[in-house]
Amino acid sequence: MEYHVKDLSLAELGKNRIEWAGQDMPVLRKIGEEFEKEKPFHGITIGACLHVTTETANLMITLKKGGANVYLTASNPLSTQDDVAAALVKYYDIPVFAIRGEDRETYYQHLKEIIKREPQIVIDDGADLISTIHKEYPELAEKIWGGMEETTTGVIRLRAMEKDRVLKFPIIAVNDALTKHLFDNRYGTGQSTIDGILRATNRLLAGSYFVVAGYGWCGKGVAMRARGMGAIVIVTEVDPIKALEARMDGYLVMPMEEAAKLGDFFVTVTGNTSVIRKEHFEVMKDGAIVANSGHFNVEIDLHDLEAMAESVREVRPNVKEYRLKDGRRIYVLADGRLVNLAAAEGHPASVMDMSFANQALSAKYIKENHQRLEKKVYPVPREIDEKVARLKLEALGVKIDQLTDKQIKYLQSWEFGT
Repeated sequence: MEYHVKDLSLAELGKNRIEWAGQDMPVLRKIGEEFEKEKPFHGITIGACLHVTTETANLMITLKKGGANVYLTASNPLSTQDDVAAALVKYYDIPVFAIRGEDRETYYQHLKEIIKREPQIVIDDGADLISTIHKEYPELAEKIWGGMEETTTGVIRLRAMEKDRVLKFPIIAVNDALTKHLFDNRYGTGQSTIDGILRATNRLLAGSYFVVAGYGWCGKGVAMRARGMGAIVIVTEVDPIKALEARMDGYLVMPMEEAAKLGDFFVTVTGNTSVIRKEHFEVMKDGAIVANSGHFNVEIDLHDLEAMAESVREVRPNVKEYRLKDGRRIYVLADGRLVNLAAAEGHPASVMDMSFANQALSAKYIKENHQRLEKKVYPVPREIDEKVARLKLEALGVKIDQLTDKQIKYLQSWEFGT
C-alpha cells in the first residue's frame, strides 16, 4: 500500500483543522524552524504509531521538515480523525495507514505497513508497534536505532521487556518527561475526558457521584475537572500513597465495590485490566455511565457485562445500553476505548505542543546518540525537558528569575549553615 485512508475528499477539512491546531503549538513550530535549517533526519525513515489527530499531524510535518521519510499509522482503532489522515496524504505527502473504526485485522495490517518501510527510528503510543516488531520481525529490531514511547501504558510494557532482557533497541520514555505528564496527562486527559463524556451523553455532572479509578496524573486531571463541574468525586486506588494523596486533595476514597453502589459516572485511568468487572456491575445503579480513558479497552470487563446483559443496543453515537435481566441499564461509552479520543477530539493542541516537542527533540537525540545507547528504557534528557519548558514560557510571554552567582555558590556549598 502507498497509503490507506477512508476518503481523500475529506482532505480540505483536515488541512484546515491541522492549521488551526498548529496555531496553538508554538514550541513545535519553533523546533520545526530549527529542523528545516539543520535537516537532522536527512535520509532517515521514521515510523510512527500514534493517534491520528490534528496535533499528531503537526508532529509528522515537523519531522518531515527535518528531512525524514515519515510513515504514520493509528495507535487505536477509534482515535483516527479521517479528515486529518486524508490531509496528510494529499497535502503533505505523508503516507498514513489509518481508518476510524478499523477492525483488529486491519489495525495490525496497518502496523505492518509501517514495519515494511524499515524505519531507523520508531515512535509509539501503547507499544503495539514496538512489541510487534520484537515478536514478528526480530531481524529488523536489531537494525533500529531507537524509539520513543508516548504513554504510561506503553512505558510499563517496555520496562517489562527491558526487565525480561528482550528489548532489542533503546527507548526514550517521553511519557515520563516532566513537560509531558505533568501537563498532557493531567490537564489534557482531564479536559478531554470530560469533553468526551459530555459529547457522548449530554448529561449534567453537577451533583452527581463521579468515580475515578486510578489517581496517577491522568486520574488527578479527571478528578480535578469533574470536581470543577460540580460532581462529588470518588477515587478508587490500590496504591496507599496515591490513595492518601487523593484523600488529602479532598476526594472521597473507597474500594470499587463500595463506589460501584454510589456512582453515576465511572472513568477508568489505571492502565490495568478488569478494573470494573462483574461484581461491580452487579451493584451499580440503573443508568450508570461507564467510560475508560486508559490506553487499552481492557479496563472495563465488557465480556462480563455482555454475559450479564439481556439485550445490547446503541442508544446514541458512542453510547451502548446493556440491559440486565433485572431491568437495570448500564451505559458504556465508546466501546470501552479511549473516550476522550473516540467521543471527542483528544487533548487540546496547546498541551500536546509540549508532548510532541519532546518527541521531536528525542528523535534527534536518538539519531545523534544511538551508537552509545544501551538496549534499555531511558528518561528524556533533562536538557530537552528544560528546553521545552523554556520555549513554552517564551511563547506564553512569561519570564522567570535567574540564579545569581551568590545563589549558585550557596546551593553548591555544604559550608554555609545557620
